[in-house]
Amino acid sequence: MVDEMKAEKVKAIIERFPSYGYRRIAFLLGWNRKVVQRICRLKGWQVRKRPKGHRPRVSALPSVAQAPDQRWATDLARIWCGRDRWCHIALVIDCASRELLGWRLAAHGNACTAEAALEEALIHRFGHLGRVSGPLKLRSDNGLVFTSHRYTATVRGYGLTQEFITPYSPEQNGMIERFIRTMKEECVWHHHFESISHAREVIGRWIRHYNTERPHQALGYQVPAQIAA
Repeated sequence: MVDEMKAEKVKAIIERFPSYGYRRIAFLLGWNRKVVQRICRLKGWQVRKRPKGHRPRVSALPSVAQAPDQRWATDLARIWCGRDRWCHIALVIDCASRELLGWRLAAHGNACTAEAALEEALIHRFGHLGRVSGPLKLRSDNGLVFTSHRYTATVRGYGLTQEFITPYSPEQNGMIERFIRTMKEECVWHHHFESISHAREVIGRWIRHYNTERPHQALGYQVPAQIAA
């Protein structure tokens, strides 16, 4: 037998966040995860399981930090924007807090777009543009954008130190790679964007949710009262 009142609460979370698994749903509701797992199984609401297999570990330092503003990570991703076709989003994340600090969605994935995301992150964190006061590393891949003279000069100008991952080893920049996958699973793939402005509006709304409401399992974030009720 299934407690239908509990099942309705689980269903409401699934409808709001279709990609969430039973562990995250249980976290939001403040329930034992086995209760949620049983309800999902009996109702046929099974969530997609992560494939198992060998995942080689890299010897390089992972994209983590012990405190905010020690290491940020940045990357670019493509998003289909309807009549504006493929557009590019540049992102900057704090590897300790996992807060998305800056982003820019533009028609071109060039150094200008990446710079705009970095400058938004600096303003968001420090309130102004200028050289940072303490040591701060910025991790990225070895793409043409992040190794360009324009971008590297901008990073140096703001007092950050660039940190490049080993070529063909995206797992070394796992924090931003995981964010991009989450953004696509929970936001981008649930919408058919009509234009770049439409995409900016929807993605911006989701990023605000990600930074302020969405639980991060590896961190001790509290559940918002309006969701847990």
